[in-house]
Amino acid sequence: MSSQNTNDLIYSLNAKPGAVESGFAALQHVLASFIGIITPTLIIGGVLGLGEHVPYLISMALMVSGVGTIIQARRPLGMGAGMICVQGTSFAFLSSVLAAGFIAKGQGGGPEEMLSLIFGVCMLGAFIEIFLSQFIHKLKRVITPLVTGIVITIIGASLIKVGMTDLAGGFKAKDFGDPANLMLGGVVLISIIALNRSSNSWIRLSSIVLGLVIGMVIAGFMGKISFANLSSLPVISIPVPFKYGFSFDWSAFLPIAMIYLITAIESTGDITANCMVSKQPIKGDEYIARVRGGVFADGFNSLLAAVFNTFPNTTFSQNNGVIQLTGVASRHIALYIGAILILLGLFPMIGGILQQIPKPVLGGATLVMFGTVAAAGIKIIASEHLDRRKLLIMAVAFGMGLGVSMTPGLLDQLPKMVQSVFGSPITTGGMAAIILSLLLPEELGESDSVADETTVSDLSAVQAD
Repeated sequence: MSSQNTNDLIYSLNAKPGAVESGFAALQHVLASFIGIITPTLIIGGVLGLGEHVPYLISMALMVSGVGTIIQARRPLGMGAGMICVQGTSFAFLSSVLAAGFIAKGQGGGPEEMLSLIFGVCMLGAFIEIFLSQFIHKLKRVITPLVTGIVITIIGASLIKVGMTDLAGGFKAKDFGDPANLMLGGVVLISIIALNRSSNSWIRLSSIVLGLVIGMVIAGFMGKISFANLSSLPVISIPVPFKYGFSFDWSAFLPIAMIYLITAIESTGDITANCMVSKQPIKGDEYIARVRGGVFADGFNSLLAAVFNTFPNTTFSQNNGVIQLTGVASRHIALYIGAILILLGLFPMIGGILQQIPKPVLGGATLVMFGTVAAAGIKIIASEHLDRRKLLIMAVAFGMGLGVSMTPGLLDQLPKMVQSVFGSPITTGGMAAIILSLLLPEELGESDSVADETTVSDLSAVQAD
């Protein structure tokens, strides 16, 4: 690699910074990804009523994220991208995971039965991404930027209801819609917007963390926080494979499988953007090997997550921004990032404290995060040349995907399995987009290369993943 390619990096990909520099750079990555790692667990725990299990689930999320980040950097047996690819719990799976939990709940299951089914279908679904990783360069014929953009937009749009529900007080809360809840969530939302507009890069990077801290402080004065139950938590969390057992249901599995397909494409965009900021090739055999290894590791880390009782992982795109800001692309930093995350995960007290974040505070932050996911999808779509064919695909996919989520009871007369699969806006909208993309003939003069005009950095704009 020539100096021309690395002159704007302080530490290149294979450089070995000292312990102080490495620790400081790693801390920035942890700061950028921490909330994204733990928030899906907080939401799932709150909506499904997982209660006392949440601190342990948060500990496992942090630990698996740490291990997965190290795997991506170290490339054991060729698995991994060999770069700083911070792994974290994916927002994309949130709706499908909640749907799986409600399927188990509808069958009379409690928290352990719900988690057993969720982790069972997520573990088997991970093999889809592992398999697809070996053919990832050929999938662009099926999963085009238009399809990816549509699905990501639907994911964000369908999750906004979750964020707004929390902002108002939480699912089935007695004080739902209380002006105090709306005020508290509004303050967090406004704080994040103001901090995100700061001229200081680190304040912008930490805007969601700082917004949550501001919300927690105000909530504390309002008497909405209690740490009375923390003393009952164990000192250390011990990872236990299949702690909640293993079960399976086809109607829960199919929506999860669809998300793994989309995640494989998202991760390709994130890894490509990482190559760009790390000054690595984005063409040729080395690039293909990085993408294959990175997506393979993405799937394996989700498999590992299910085995050790947490939710599917993905490559976090926001950490590419940290590399760009710090000028530190050294993959050895990932070892420090992984170590910090594992250390944080060892102590369930951290999860117990985070569990006390009031719903309106969490809702104010997640509203921004979910809106960002939807905006990232729109950005990908906007980069396409939108002819009549593509507009028709968008219209049908959005109409069907968002339509099923806005019309309760629409599928009540159909078999349970059909309700569970097509009741998911992501599955319905995603399948409509894929099928129409394959069946509708392209406009005269439109070439396959049009889809390639989408920059890979647009794909990496997704936060959640």
